[in-house]
Amino acid sequence: MIEKKSNSGEPLTPIFTVSANHKSGFVAIVGKPNTGKSTLMNRILGEKLSITSPKPQTTRYAIKGILSEEEYQIIFIDTPGYLKPRYEMQKRMLKIWGNAFKDVDLIIFMADVNNFPSDYDLEVLEALSFLKNNQIAVFNKIDRKTDYDPKLISEKLPPSISETIFISAYLGTNVEQLLAKIVQYLPLHEPFYPQDEMSDLPMRFFAQEKIREGIFHQFGDEIPYATAVLIEKYSELPHKTVIDAQIWIEKASQKPILIGRNGANLAKIREYAERELSIFTGVPVEIHLWVKLNQNWRKKNSSLRELGFDS
Repeated sequence: MIEKKSNSGEPLTPIFTVSANHKSGFVAIVGKPNTGKSTLMNRILGEKLSITSPKPQTTRYAIKGILSEEEYQIIFIDTPGYLKPRYEMQKRMLKIWGNAFKDVDLIIFMADVNNFPSDYDLEVLEALSFLKNNQIAVFNKIDRKTDYDPKLISEKLPPSISETIFISAYLGTNVEQLLAKIVQYLPLHEPFYPQDEMSDLPMRFFAQEKIREGIFHQFGDEIPYATAVLIEKYSELPHKTVIDAQIWIEKASQKPILIGRNGANLAKIREYAERELSIFTGVPVEIHLWVKLNQNWRKKNSSLRELGFDS
């Protein structure tokens, strides 16, 4: 039973009651960018919390997704891909990656079965081998490869990995089996969050991420990584939500590309984010976008703090 207490210390009405056999714990998903970490978490939750795209390093923050069932609660942490930082923002992302392991009950190492083991995979596995957390390996994208050898792959894993499972996060193949495996590693514990809560992050964060996802879907290599989104105003009105947001760019030459002829590209980003957020929130969403030049924002501490990256 979860209890809230008043300022005087007296118990208030419990949030909800659970059985003595209830399990609850934290699970970090780590691995190479673009292996399907966000797709897996979204698949399990049945809700698109983490943004996705075919491009690496789409995820910049550690995103918590909460799955609450009668007998268990899992708090997933979708982490940025492990990387060697080249500038200040990537240093912050690496710190997020390291902090994700603190006090988690299970680490899921995720890899693409089609190209394992890459040098990158081996580097991540070496980092994990020094940790004492429970660890399992999940090999994704089996829908694209049918001739893999599970035994041969398992032999290349360090002793810190106790089990392996092969899935397709995109199709949902073996995801139920993975979920059952995860529950086995959870400790007996009351829920950490209310049953109807799917994330501990505010709606402003998801608005920012949906706009950023629209940029990733609209453009090639340079523009998505050179941009950031800052929510200036988030207004929940009786019949719709209105959002004012800035899109930061690093170079003046990127502005006409981002906006497009007669504002066509910016309109596509806005329409994508409005559609996704309307589905996510269940109410109509209206977004106003402005493009602002903020040179070298990825290297500036003040800008990174404004975007929510801790120092």
